[in-house]
Amino acid sequence: MIEQLRQHLQALQKTAVLDGTPGCLPLGIASIDAALGGGLARGALHEIAAVSEAHLAAAIGFALGLVSSCRLLWLAEDMALAESGAPYGPGLDASGLKPEQLLTVSAARRCDLLWAMEEALRCRAIATVIGELRQSDLDMVALRRLSLAAAESGALALLLRCAPPREASTAATRWIVGAAPKSRFAVQLTRNRRGPLGSWILEWSDDDERFLLATPAQPVAAPALDRPHRKVV
Repeated sequence: MIEQLRQHLQALQKTAVLDGTPGCLPLGIASIDAALGGGLARGALHEIAAVSEAHLAAAIGFALGLVSSCRLLWLAEDMALAESGAPYGPGLDASGLKPEQLLTVSAARRCDLLWAMEEALRCRAIATVIGELRQSDLDMVALRRLSLAAAESGALALLLRCAPPREASTAATRWIVGAAPKSRFAVQLTRNRRGPLGSWILEWSDDDERFLLATPAQPVAAPALDRPHRKVV
């Protein structure tokens, strides 16, 4: 299977080029893009972790929303697919990701997934690589190799985790994502090599096919219009 993947990536590399040049992938939200120095840096590794496993769907949705305009390779462990399911077609379509933009690969072991992710990052036919891991801890050597591979090709590397990692990281950014009321995303930027940290509540716009800042919440109930004053005896 690994050899078939290598041949497929080589074939893609002969017929396609990276869609975009190294630089930034703007989110279109001024406060976030300003914190990131223009947007999500290409040629770098970024970590996206769910607040807990119960919020993994929100973290996946956030990751897909960030890269919906890119050609994408999604790698996941077999156990992750068995427990969380594979990417859902209608959901991908709602995120603005077309079927022809997505290639999915499953791996039996984490070491195979990391190897495939590193190889894919060096293939200039692929703009973005997402690796979904079930275990939250990862050694610094593996993180460093992924960062270097992304830097060599200018690709965007996203490492998706089911819980916040405890170890230090070579990633350019680290995001912690949870579900918020009304199908929104509670997003925290906890590591940023280019600038400040921050937190935001985002919502997905089907019309614009991108994230927007959520509008301020409205009061739960309006004041009563007719409430006679009590008389003081």
